[in-house]
Amino acid sequence: MELPDRPLFLAPMEDVTDPSFRYICKRYGADVVYSEFISSDGLIRNAAKSMAKLRIYDCERPVGIQLYGHLIGPMVEAALRAEVAGPDLIDINFGCPVKKIANRGAGSGMMRDVPAMVEMTRRIVEAVKLPVTVKTRLGWDQDSRNIEEVALRLQDVGIAALTIHGRTRSQLYNGDADWTLIGAVRNNPAIKIPIIGNGDIDSPERAREAFDRWGVDGIMIGRATYGRPWIFYEIRTFLETGVIPPAPSVIERVALAKLHLDKSIEFKGAKVGVLEMRRHLSAYFKGLPDFRETRTKLVTRDDPADLYATLDYVAAQWGDL
Repeated sequence: MELPDRPLFLAPMEDVTDPSFRYICKRYGADVVYSEFISSDGLIRNAAKSMAKLRIYDCERPVGIQLYGHLIGPMVEAALRAEVAGPDLIDINFGCPVKKIANRGAGSGMMRDVPAMVEMTRRIVEAVKLPVTVKTRLGWDQDSRNIEEVALRLQDVGIAALTIHGRTRSQLYNGDADWTLIGAVRNNPAIKIPIIGNGDIDSPERAREAFDRWGVDGIMIGRATYGRPWIFYEIRTFLETGVIPPAPSVIERVALAKLHLDKSIEFKGAKVGVLEMRRHLSAYFKGLPDFRETRTKLVTRDDPADLYATLDYVAAQWGDL
């Protein structure tokens, strides 16, 4: 898998990074995209929701499938099943801070049991033929920020790259991401694998700082992409030219929203495609004045024709902005 200098990654996000959103982010310059995270338990039980998340398309490559779970056996089996779906890599989620996941020992909960984390990773690396990467956090809490040790141990069992989110599990998404430890891992001469930094990358300036100040090999962008997938284009342009391009006009955002809706319906059918797309539609127009009534239509209408008509209304009403 060949990547450009200073690659940009789309973070896996539940209910956000489905195939249609990944398609849009690729159009705007995301170099690598990831599935929503998939439960190993759901996958080995052939749960419909988990199985649907395995669906990937050639237009989004390179693409990774991310898995989470707290038991080694099911995680290995899930990785083998995910490999059959044909992604470019398998990613292990040791970073999700959601209570119901972390308190079971999955996601960032694995950071409380580093030996089990390392053994799970080793077993998955040995089981699959694809590159295996890991996404994790600085540690469980402020008193156990053990990412430097964790990075070395995961490297030793053969992962291809490590993504570090600059918060502990206890922080959830509160406070500022701390990049000092991400930089310490990247600049450790014993670290030979790529280190991808994640956390609070919400502008081209912050992206450049991540590369220039902390030396990371890539950056992963999550929440800032929601309603703003063009952030990848903004960052890439700024990195290459020093100029931040203008944000899309309302007319351009309407066209983007229509394309996104087209792809959601194409990939999932009209009923599910509309239902799971509505959360994105209003996000494209955040900040427009006197938009509440129109926003309500975008997030409640079930008929694709109604949504397209509402988007045409947005263009007509706010198109000069």
